[in-house]
Amino acid sequence: MTTTARPVAAHDLKLICEHRERMFAESGRTRESLRPMTAAFEQWLLPRLADGSYFGWMLEEADVVIAGLGMMIIDWPPHPSHPADHRRAYILNVFVEPEHRRKGLARRLMALAEARARELGVCYAILHSTRQGRPLYESLGWGATSEMAIRWE
Repeated sequence: MTTTARPVAAHDLKLICEHRERMFAESGRTRESLRPMTAAFEQWLLPRLADGSYFGWMLEEADVVIAGLGMMIIDWPPHPSHPADHRRAYILNVFVEPEHRRKGLARRLMALAEARARELGVCYAILHSTRQGRPLYESLGWGATSEMAIRWE
């Protein structure tokens, strides 16, 4: 069967949210605990899909989405990793339906993202990986950074 790529569209809103929730659930969180995040993410995503600041691709077989990836170009101060640019590509919501995994679909989506970043002249990209996704990203040359985080309550 032929797999085709198409740009993410406004009508993909609910599906992107579903993919995101399933991705986090597969990494060990309960769907119930993720529902507030999903609702807030949907409200966050809606205007960004509309204005094109969130973009990406869906892979389809027979008009059924089997994988997706989101991307943004984010404003970031020049940094040793990109000293003359104030932008970074940010990749998020990489998801492949379980029955279609290990067929190179995520790799194909990542190639589309890299090509678009290069077209835009963005030379540095970041993402946050699940444990399951880490081997793929490492095989593509991605490396861990020294990022730290805290949540203030």
